[in-house]
Amino acid sequence: MLRATPFLAIFALMACGEPRQGADNAPEKALAGEARQGGLTVSLPDAVADVEISEAAQPGQPLVLIDPGHGGRDGGAVGAGGSLIEKNLTLAMAKEVRAALVANGRVRVALTRDGDTALTLEQRALIAQKVGADLFVSIHMDSAPNPDAVGVTVYSLSDVASSQEAAALAAAEAERVGRVVTTNDDLVETLLTDLALREQMDASAAFARRVLRRAEGNVPLRPTPQQSADFHVLRRAQTPGVLVEAGYITNEADAARLGSVEGRAPLVRALAGAIEADLAARSAR
Repeated sequence: MLRATPFLAIFALMACGEPRQGADNAPEKALAGEARQGGLTVSLPDAVADVEISEAAQPGQPLVLIDPGHGGRDGGAVGAGGSLIEKNLTLAMAKEVRAALVANGRVRVALTRDGDTALTLEQRALIAQKVGADLFVSIHMDSAPNPDAVGVTVYSLSDVASSQEAAALAAAEAERVGRVVTTNDDLVETLLTDLALREQMDASAAFARRVLRRAEGNVPLRPTPQQSADFHVLRRAQTPGVLVEAGYITNEADAARLGSVEGRAPLVRALAGAIEADLAARSAR
């Protein structure tokens, strides 16, 4: 369990190049001119790695925090044959979404992890709070005993689960978290009033719909692709956000799609476009 400590942020300007995928799907350093230069590194306590924020073309743009699921000893789901591991695919897709956003330069971007790092759900939410994220996107890969299960699902935060499956997923997440003890709980509950939480839920659901509109026709979707439940990491992030299950790595077609840069590209474009549109719409209000 994580015990919150006072936050100390150390900012240092630095040049950053976005990684890209090579022929063997291994990250490579971007060539000169391929990625926008300039960034910000935020140091966080409690064993959370430094978080690098890629700057937008114009200062003061909103910030999206992309959260590659799992990492470290927590590999997540494993595809048939063991060749695809969820933690590797979520990190690859998160970096691809970041690269697309950085290339456009409309928003600032950060990742909760930039390597094979183990983070608790509470630490991921803490990062969102401390960097002041305007949007939180957690990326996962699904699995199922039924090899025919296929397609993308987008989950948002809700007090009442939209289905038994969504409730089970949120319950499994809660079991992994256990009881969270922090010195800030009273303050958090005071600040996160019912009205603010309702606004967070509504904005999250709207963003989920935006993602699915852009994804429809370009990637396979579940029969009921928009779901909601009381996800700890989404609630504690204290900002609009979604959990994206990008497909089933236990399904042959989805595994082939998710296992390559080209196969992931349509969903990457849908996520990047939805992130930019959502942040632009909320900034204009």
